[in-house]
Amino acid sequence: MDPDLRERIEALLPEPIEKARELGGGSIGTSWRVDLVSGQSYFIKHYVEGPAGLVSAEEAGLAWLAEAGALPTARTVASLDEDAILILEWIEGAKARSDAAERLGRGLAQLHAFSAPEFGFSEDNFIGSLPQANAACEHWADFYAYRRIEPLVRRGQDAGHIPAGLAGEASRMLARFEALCGPSEPPARLHGDLWSGNAMLGPEGEFVLIDPAVYGGHREVDLAMMQLFGGFPDRSFDAYSNEFPLAAEAEERVAFYQLYPLLVHVNLFGESYVDSFARALRTYR
Repeated sequence: MDPDLRERIEALLPEPIEKARELGGGSIGTSWRVDLVSGQSYFIKHYVEGPAGLVSAEEAGLAWLAEAGALPTARTVASLDEDAILILEWIEGAKARSDAAERLGRGLAQLHAFSAPEFGFSEDNFIGSLPQANAACEHWADFYAYRRIEPLVRRGQDAGHIPAGLAGEASRMLARFEALCGPSEPPARLHGDLWSGNAMLGPEGEFVLIDPAVYGGHREVDLAMMQLFGGFPDRSFDAYSNEFPLAAEAEERVAFYQLYPLLVHVNLFGESYVDSFARALRTYR
């Protein structure tokens, strides 16, 4: 670890660092495990190339999820937004307990049922490194259309990833979102980026939520994301439905609510995800 970075991190901790081990990271930063002289361990994120405000947004999102008391959530220890440093508790993983999948499903249902005050969030935040606009809308269909889908279609087209014809198809579809979004429901408290990598096993073999992209939205968003890249067993979805039953036709909307994470991947990783987005979009022609 760079001595200057180490000094800045140590200033946020109760004791000097005895050992630091780099864990790697994504395209926008690095991560570390640091062990203090007392043996206490912490997880450090340093968003070297991240957008301004990423640390405070992640910290606020974790706190918002934790308010519900529904699922274990990574705990922030300290942060320094101007230096893009976030210090979290170290989560020592263990073998999954036999009912871990069911507990995740029930806990997610309870998180969603805890609800949110509006379709949106008190501040804009990020999904990955992409900005995520959260100004509230009265109706969910408007929020999903104009805070989620339309900005990323435009961004993807401007970057040359989404062809003009496909962008036009998506834009014309926005007017139909009120019919496509499903039955009216109050805003659910969403994790917002719930793929398998963002629910890690904790010390008691339970799932712990990390790396959120929170807002108040339709609860089928989280469930659709969980099905996009696999990693969650059917038992989680069954437990969710037993705790907080879904509308009868919810299965028909899975691809519809996968449009947003697919657009995120188009904008973060390029054209390899465009065909998947087009197939999902054309399901609802």
